[in-house]
Amino acid sequence: MKPPKKPVTESESDAARRALDYYLNPAQPLSTIQHKIWTLNEDVSHEEIMANAIALLRCAAASAHATAAHQEGNPRELTMALVHMIEMAKALLEHAEQPEPRGAERTFEGKER
Repeated sequence: MKPPKKPVTESESDAARRALDYYLNPAQPLSTIQHKIWTLNEDVSHEEIMANAIALLRCAAASAHATAAHQEGNPRELTMALVHMIEMAKALLEHAEQPEPRGAERTFEGKER
């Protein structure tokens, strides 16, 4: 490995140390760190949460599908399995959004029993 062409500055060295500490020696659990970065507004309604979750799953499925298009063999099969699981989760959320008919028990397909 070649040495750097210019000397590493102290701020670059500190940034590298912080990055390594973040990934290798986190001071707090990652879930706590992520919670600080991304939190939901308390005023978000259940409907908005469901709609956004479905939209995120739609994007995840599209990304996985595009990735599978460039793969072959087992990696492609695993990525397509991921697409299938994402689509199943999306279908469950879409199903949960539908109101329950009074006095009727519903199956997964949405048909009354």
